[in-house]
Amino acid sequence: MLLVADVGNTNVVFALFDGEEIKTRWRIATDPRRTGDEYAVWLLQLMKIEGYAREDVTQIIFGSVVPRADHNLTVLSQKYFGITPLIAGKGDAGWGFEIDVDHPSSLGADRALNCVAAHAQYPGDLIVVDFGTATKFEAVDFNGTYKGGIIAPGINLSLDALVGKTAKLPRIAIRTPETKSVIGRNTEDQMLIGVFWGYVSMMEGLIRKMRDEIGRPVRVVATGGLAILFDDNTEIFDVVDNDLTIQGLAILADRAGKKGKSQT
Repeated sequence: MLLVADVGNTNVVFALFDGEEIKTRWRIATDPRRTGDEYAVWLLQLMKIEGYAREDVTQIIFGSVVPRADHNLTVLSQKYFGITPLIAGKGDAGWGFEIDVDHPSSLGADRALNCVAAHAQYPGDLIVVDFGTATKFEAVDFNGTYKGGIIAPGINLSLDALVGKTAKLPRIAIRTPETKSVIGRNTEDQMLIGVFWGYVSMMEGLIRKMRDEIGRPVRVVATGGLAILFDDNTEIFDVVDNDLTIQGLAILADRAGKKGKSQT
């Protein structure tokens, strides 16, 4: 089985693949100080609870936007599974597509993995939207070439700034407003309307501008925890695929495995 780890700024998502099927997922808060031993205590217990043994894992790959976590995940892989992990974007697990921007090495692993998976699954020109700590918009052409994108503050980051920089505004949860009216009758509703519908308007406006600039039919693929919430309140997404990033890891691992076999 394949063990993948998607290391984001907020969470690390582990998943087990049996072939192309995702068997299970686990999520833990990202902490660059967490050691390989600490990961092992947590992960091996969860695997056992769900009926999997460490011997079931025959390949490991991780993609990370937190460089300090890389060493500890490598220790986890080597010490507890006896496997040297693949690292997304490096060696046999290279991206495999052209990055047509000013500084190709600056493209984050999560963004690149989304592009890999989206191009593999959906034909034509694409806009890939990922709702994470930041919200990222990626333009991928029909050949799979990464053409650039947009980085915007994530909605929770925006809300944190609003609450943190004001003395009297309360903490609220992100959810769909109960009314379609954009004129709130109390402070909490006014904040939710501003953050939620303001974010929807931002997304719709940016995607419209990206479509105009691309100038060809475009499919919009959304991923990330809040994708489903927004999909219920806008028509801009053609596909919502919450497993896009970890699917990208599985695709790279499969390619790397085939390279290894061809060289033996």
